[in-house]
Amino acid sequence: MESEVLNPDSFFHVRVIIGMVTGLSVARLLNGLARFVQHPKREYIYSVHLAWVFFLLLAVVHFWWFEFALVKITRWTFELYFFVICYAALYFFICAILFPDNLDEYSGFKAYFHSRRTWFYGLLAALFAVDMIDSALKGDEHFRALGIEYQIRQACLITMSLIGTRVANDRYHQAFVIIALAAEVWWIVSEFNVLT
Repeated sequence: MESEVLNPDSFFHVRVIIGMVTGLSVARLLNGLARFVQHPKREYIYSVHLAWVFFLLLAVVHFWWFEFALVKITRWTFELYFFVICYAALYFFICAILFPDNLDEYSGFKAYFHSRRTWFYGLLAALFAVDMIDSALKGDEHFRALGIEYQIRQACLITMSLIGTRVANDRYHQAFVIIALAAEVWWIVSEFNVLT
């Protein structure tokens, strides 16, 4: 049974829910970063982990920014509403993996990150795939406007994420996060620097 939302305030309602979930994501990342200041001798920083934290912080803020395009959706159903909430929840789960409640079982963030890399990169691959579905839901015109570069970018990031689930090599992880950060910054500057 399809439940269609026709109220013009529905977009505002969706944005509030997304804002709550993305707010939890940002809070998780900022609280995690604060731990490095609070306990500098107890929390050993791992450069790959820290770079992914910055990537996710930028990506979550960017997500909140580009989801304004949901205003283009004129017909909201429960299924679409649920999909968008699940999409936002993916960000939260990835952020929660980056900063666990405690590290007692691990020697530091490097050991922790590599022990959870299958989960981290698996969810990251899912996030990049769901982003493509989200873009398609905003309409053919919106999806086409993103260009072939978007599809290539997403395919490369998904592939690199899947490789990351299997590869333990630090250089691979360093290169991947640098590429991901560069791609995110480029994408924001070239496509999403003005809210339309």
